[in-house]
Amino acid sequence: MPMNKKNILFVFGTRPEVIKLAPIILEMKKYPDKYRVIICNTEQQKELSNQTLCYFNLQADINLDCMRQNQSLVEVQSRILTSLDKVFEDNKIDATIVQGDTMTVLCGALVSYYRKIPVFHVEAGLRSYDIFEPFPEEVMRQMTSRVAELNFAPTEKNKKALLKEDISDNKIFVTGNTVIDALFCLSEETMSIAEAFYKDQNIPIDDKLVLITAHRRENHGERIDRIIDAIESLIKEFPDHKFVIPVHPNPNVKDKIHCRLGNYLNVYLLKPLDYPYLVYLMKNAKLILTDSGGIQEEAPSFGCPTLVMRYETERQEGIDAGVSVLVGAECDKIISLGSEILSKPKEETRLSAQNPYGTGDSSQRIELIIANYFNL
Repeated sequence: MPMNKKNILFVFGTRPEVIKLAPIILEMKKYPDKYRVIICNTEQQKELSNQTLCYFNLQADINLDCMRQNQSLVEVQSRILTSLDKVFEDNKIDATIVQGDTMTVLCGALVSYYRKIPVFHVEAGLRSYDIFEPFPEEVMRQMTSRVAELNFAPTEKNKKALLKEDISDNKIFVTGNTVIDALFCLSEETMSIAEAFYKDQNIPIDDKLVLITAHRRENHGERIDRIIDAIESLIKEFPDHKFVIPVHPNPNVKDKIHCRLGNYLNVYLLKPLDYPYLVYLMKNAKLILTDSGGIQEEAPSFGCPTLVMRYETERQEGIDAGVSVLVGAECDKIISLGSEILSKPKEETRLSAQNPYGTGDSSQRIELIIANYFNL
């Protein structure tokens, strides 16, 4: 008896969404007898999303080109909703898969809900419980949970958040985070290209590498000044270490970093990095200082100690497991903990704890749950 193949629509628009959905797309493409995979890019981040797809040897079936300059949130939402509605009109869809908390996620979930098509939400249950922090993402992920038929929660903590909101237990599955799967989806050839990139930049990648990223809006102003003070102190204290900083283009960050740190011989200021180039640095770093959510999830897979330059994080699991430390923008704390790690050989600073966000098999778990949902 022939199997009833299901049409599965993946909707995304930003680079993080591509990174976290690509492993599931690749996994479901292994079973052409069960699924017809349709990839739709709203192009919320046009260049970044399409470029990142290429690193996974994927390309979108449908590109919506929804962004315009200086759009309001209402204009972005209305354009994505209208464009997506035509996608549903032109294709028979059995389920829609979205990831995270962007405008694309909410719109994909809403259009699917309006057409009574099940929504599967990847990375469900992250919460800050402040609707303006992060804005507007906190509301978008909460609203998506209300209409999702399957919620793929990365951790037990995320599951508890969903249960607290009266989401049915039979709609919640703890799967780990697919961002860990993505780390292992990059080919050896891609990582070799990343290695060559740093050789071309004359950046020696060795056991004395420090990776630093800072971009979050709440760290602008006085906070970024304190963070730079701390980084500058570490740069001076450890002149034999290399401090690599992919600099965010926002002038509130970029101008200050270049002004304060640009003249040190052991500092390398780079433009924002492509995904595999950033992974290569994480893989080789002795220490990471960051305010990024994704890096908090990824770094433990490489055993790299991470100082999280935020006062609150919705990724508390890493803090609880001891694989990262919340340091805020506290200059003395960053210097003290940073010095403690950098003063030791790299092999003595490696973390042995398992990554609390996943073990690299989340996409397989998710595919099995979806197959069971459809009785495939």
